Amino acid sequence: MSKEESGGQTPPVRRHDDVLGYLLKHAYLASEEQTDAALAELQVTSRELGALRVIASGEASSQQEVAAVLGVDRTSMVALLDRLEDTGIVARHPAPQDRRRNLIELTPAGRELFDRAEQVAVASEREFVAALGARRASELRQALRDVLSTASV
Repeated sequence: MSKEESGGQTPPVRRHDDVLGYLLKHAYLASEEQTDAALAELQVTSRELGALRVIASGEASSQQEVAAVLGVDRTSMVALLDRLEDTGIVARHPAPQDRRRNLIELTPAGRELFDRAEQVAVASEREFVAALGARRASELRQALRDVLSTASV
């Protein structure tokens, strides 16, 4: 709104905590910090758990696909998967039809860790949104899905 449109007055400046981007970013950071603290005893981070979740669900089978689903650059994904492979949580194998492509799967120890970590993360998430109550937390998830489904990213 221009100065003329507002009757010659300068429009008010929004408070930082009234800006959607600020709220989304800081809610994400707070949630990640809480989840990472809850997962610390399992020696896995929420970002690693995100990759494990995509692999466990079958949503992606190659490191490139996992990176694409999570919106992570290839270099970061390789480093994350290197750590998970070094600790015996995932295994990488060349794809039979394209040996340049690495397929990723959870090892039996990785599946066990994923199951335990997912339970911890679900409890942490429930605690994070507890102030909303179950109905409003579900509505928040759906509202964010709706926004993301129409966002041009």
